[in-house]
Amino acid sequence: MPPLRTALLQSSGRPGLVGHNLALLDEAAGRAAAAGARLLVSPELFLTGYAVDDALPGLAEPADGPGAEAVSAICVRHGIAVAYGYPERSGGRLFNAVQLLGPDGTALAGYRKTHLYGSFEQRWFTPGDRPVVQAALDGVRIGLLICYDVEFPENVRAHALAGTDLLLVPTALMRPFGFVAESVVPVRAFENQLYVAYVNRTGPEGTFDFTGLSCLAGPDGTARARAGQGEELLLADADPARLAASREANTYLRDRRPALYGSLL
Repeated sequence: MPPLRTALLQSSGRPGLVGHNLALLDEAAGRAAAAGARLLVSPELFLTGYAVDDALPGLAEPADGPGAEAVSAICVRHGIAVAYGYPERSGGRLFNAVQLLGPDGTALAGYRKTHLYGSFEQRWFTPGDRPVVQAALDGVRIGLLICYDVEFPENVRAHALAGTDLLLVPTALMRPFGFVAESVVPVRAFENQLYVAYVNRTGPEGTFDFTGLSCLAGPDGTARARAGQGEELLLADADPARLAASREANTYLRDRRPALYGSLL
């Protein structure tokens, strides 16, 4: 099975301007596909922006809304899968969500953030209740989390136990927490023997200042590719052969003793 070339779009777009952000996504998808990528991942709440405050309810839309239709057309136009962050409206509630669409534009998976960070998110969003959401792309098992979720080791371990190969984590990591991108995320990849695509916003936005530092972390605990602090399209491979060899050499999952962990519940 060949490596899955993955593109990480580190950008904050323009808060509140969905059309502009879709145009950025379209341009990035074209560049990524031309470089051989089969998957493009954008940051948390990329379609609308993160710091949109009271405009958020008016920008939210259903999973099959106009934003999804526009991203589907981008996928088909460039022959690439796209995972994008957006605020989802469902049944009168709002969710901080990410949706993965395949290269043919069909919806493969949708995930709602389960661990909400800070007063902004807790004011507007309802937490999701599905800890593991997966889809298959080119023989690779893709999993989805969002930002703060990855900082809870239980979340990533649940994906490891469910067989996730590449964990996509659209994020909005702000200063002064750059150590999460630099240290925590590579450790999560190593201790769970999977790839983690951690894709951040960048620069000032409202009262927030996002760190950038997006990365594709590998099962060896290193960043296979690392962005700086500005706008960037990062390309890296998630290699199933390398992952299989690493899992054979690092036997964390086989060596677990679940009977000892009851107190964690």
